[in-house]
Parts: sequence; C-alpha cells; structure tokens
Amino acid sequence: MTCAVEQRRRVRRAARAIRDAVPTEAVDVVAPTASEFDSWTLEAVVASEGVPPEVSRELALAGLTLRPRPAQGPFTVVVATV
Repeated sequence: MTCAVEQRRRVRRAARAIRDAVPTEAVDVVAPTASEFDSWTLEAVVASEGVPPEVSRELALAGLTLRPRPAQGPFTVVVATV
C-alpha cells in the first residue's frame, strides 16, 4: 500500500506540471474524501480538443490513471487518479 502523503505529493506535482505545460482554465487536487473515486484525484480543464500529449506525459510520469470524460465545448476535462 502506498503512503497517502506520497500519493498527494504525486498528484500535486502533476497538477503543477500541467499548469506549466499547457493553457489551463483550472487545475484542482481533490482529496479522497471529496473524490468520487475515493482516491487522490487531479481535475484539470485544458483549452484544447482532446488530452494534449504534454498532459498525458505528466500523468504517466506521476503514475496516475486517466479517467475519460466527455468534451465540454472547446475545453477538455482531464480527470486522473492515483
């Protein structure tokens, strides 16, 4: 079992990296108690159609699992969990 503190750090690191890598409208880190997935969750709204490769890369480096979401007009909602 992975330590919750390390999981939180991984999600926060990925959130910062995504903010720096692509134009975003919002990036949030959601605690397990507030997440529908019962785990540390990253939620980001990026200004692109589809998940940008830079975002996929950061999620992979952090060891996060991408949770598919439908497009929201010109934005993509990215949800990933530890």
